[in-house]
Amino acid sequence: MKRFLRVSIASLLLAMSALAFAGEAAVEVVRSTTDQVLARVKTDKEALRADPGKMYNLVAELIFPHFDFDIMSQWVLGDSWGGADAASRAAFEEQFRKLLVRTYATALLEFSDQTITYPDIEQPTQPHTAAVRQEINQEGADVLPVLYRLHDKSGEWKVFDVSVDGVSLIKTYRASFAAAIKNDGLPALIKNLEAKNQQYAAQAQ
Repeated sequence: MKRFLRVSIASLLLAMSALAFAGEAAVEVVRSTTDQVLARVKTDKEALRADPGKMYNLVAELIFPHFDFDIMSQWVLGDSWGGADAASRAAFEEQFRKLLVRTYATALLEFSDQTITYPDIEQPTQPHTAAVRQEINQEGADVLPVLYRLHDKSGEWKVFDVSVDGVSLIKTYRASFAAAIKNDGLPALIKNLEAKNQQYAAQAQ
């Protein structure tokens, strides 16, 4: 019995260590990516403002390799994903990715000298998931909390949702897209996203 308890306690400690390591690895992905992106934005802000296309490229190059768009697209479409064929799924994922590139690019260009801190690491409930909290400190305004949810995908930490001030990106788009699909169908939603993305791309040029 004593041996069983020692083994059980040792196993529990190992599991807790694995969870702690998972949290640390995930927060490092968020921290290093954020630092790298903001350094580029601060250094090249005028050039990026003058040429939004460069800002889009920066987001696509530095940020989005750390996002899992397969999972995000599935969760955003909800039940509509299961009823879509492979071509529709791929088309939606491509346009959804372009939409988020524009969203992130616009937000980053508004960034000035706010400081970013990491008050804690929320330990994952499973070894392969983690939540990383970030706080954006704005002078004369409330602290803006940002929460990244990540999972371990084939040995790499990938973001599958971002919440800003308690508002989930996935849940927000899911509600918006569900209404559009209910009214006009998934093909119409994809065409609408494609048209808007083409419009913004033309403006960026």
